[in-house]
Amino acid sequence: MRLILLGAPGAGKGTQAVSLSKELQIPHISTGDIFRANIREGTELGLKAKSYIDAGNLVPDELTVSIVKDRIQKDDCKNGFLLDGFPRTIPQAESLEAALESLNTKIDAVINLEVPDDVIVRRMAGRRVCKSCGRSYHVVTIPPKQEGVCDACGSQLIIRDDDREETVLERLKTYYEKTAPLIDFYEARGLLINFDGTKEVQETTREILETIGNRENRI
Repeated sequence: MRLILLGAPGAGKGTQAVSLSKELQIPHISTGDIFRANIREGTELGLKAKSYIDAGNLVPDELTVSIVKDRIQKDDCKNGFLLDGFPRTIPQAESLEAALESLNTKIDAVINLEVPDDVIVRRMAGRRVCKSCGRSYHVVTIPPKQEGVCDACGSQLIIRDDDREETVLERLKTYYEKTAPLIDFYEARGLLINFDGTKEVQETTREILETIGNRENRI
């Protein structure tokens, strides 16, 4: 299955991506991870991306699509892949569509996690991250054994700047302006499947697997 995961910041895309990738045995592809891997390996695409990132600029769509296209041609993507965090805009989606067409393949389904804004703000405000090892916690759903202290290494837990309420609201505004239009874009192509992202993680994962399994059987 070739899948795209959509949803606002804090909707639970990363958590679902890990579960779905494991269950479906397909790679979880994040553009951020791809950039870092290409930069680390010193590839031509990576060096180009680094020049934009180091200058504090966004990597152009054309280059991002080239990097994604290169990634999905790797051997581990033969049975499918799960794109997380890309595309973010309609121009990116159109470029991805053209790139996949040139490879004689296409997206099978787009999973959209629906979560109300107030739930997202509450979720992200409860996140805590270890400043040393990076392990993540949540004060309600995944609390540390000792408040403010990492279970793994004993270092202090902090609130990331992008998890603060004012930052979350700004990120949501950007999401609605730039990324939310993809919902209609993929719905018009008959690819969109909506899921309630407020349910327990395992329940949502089960619903997604059942739905795309039924969809695959019909194709």
